[in-house]
Amino acid sequence: QGLFLLLGLDIFLYLLIHTVSPFILKKLIVSSDIYRAVILYLDWRSFGLLFSFPFLAIRSFLVGITHTKALSWAAAIAVLINIPLNFYLIFTRELGISGAAIASSLAEMGSFMMLSFYMWIRLDKEKYGLRPVYNGNLLKVLKLSTWSMLHALISVAPWFLFFVSIEHLGKIELAISNITRSVSAIFFVIANSFALTTGSLVSNAIGAGEGKALFSICSKILKLGYAIGFPLVAIALLCNRWIIGFYTSNELLIQLAFAPFVVMLLNYTFALPGYVYLNAVGGTGKTQMTFLFQVTTTAIYLVYLYWLCRYTQ
Repeated sequence: QGLFLLLGLDIFLYLLIHTVSPFILKKLIVSSDIYRAVILYLDWRSFGLLFSFPFLAIRSFLVGITHTKALSWAAAIAVLINIPLNFYLIFTRELGISGAAIASSLAEMGSFMMLSFYMWIRLDKEKYGLRPVYNGNLLKVLKLSTWSMLHALISVAPWFLFFVSIEHLGKIELAISNITRSVSAIFFVIANSFALTTGSLVSNAIGAGEGKALFSICSKILKLGYAIGFPLVAIALLCNRWIIGFYTSNELLIQLAFAPFVVMLLNYTFALPGYVYLNAVGGTGKTQMTFLFQVTTTAIYLVYLYWLCRYTQ
């Protein structure tokens, strides 16, 4: 039932992006070059929504039943599709940012097909109720998940405002932000993966009558997260010029990007426990509480962002 809801929602958003976003972005983005690049990217990238929404539904289902091995296979397929296609479409076919969008959308399609194939072949359809039916449970699920959906929206929406604000500061600042954001995606994936696992384990523990194990689960997840993340942070710090230089050969950009690059890496220390404990609370069913936490931190962040852009130029 949730899958059908998401399929309808992604079609609606796909049409909305193509009809509404050009008018909104035209008002928000100052540079005409950046505006044209964004529209070119969205024209192809929005196609990926048709696969990313059902992919997220299946991924959440597999995490909930602790069948996470398939997620590794799906991630591997996405990488194997995305990297070669990026090189071919961007450099060989010279499609530029459109090529990057096409590669990302096709990678999401590959991941979705992988998880769909796994569900069809490996899972017991009777045990997990994998059949098209409507019995009214969707309304009960929506009552619980509404706050989770709003939480996800609030956590992503500020990035749009962030890049719009940075674009007003100048093209150099925007380039530095994109480099930093791109590298930070690696550490976000690590932190978010451990956080999602925490939520699933907490839910399973409570369902098994082992609710007292909540803090023990969080502690073990944090230790494992730091054990994996800190060596990568150290490597990135030592190889900062090489990593930034991979994105640009501009010496000025490399020098200016160093400070935000270091701040982003050190932020992993605080981001990991934040993600883990937030998802642990969500795993107990207190989704409204997680939403309130997210709204509070986002409001503080947006106030600081407004002050930064308005009074530090």
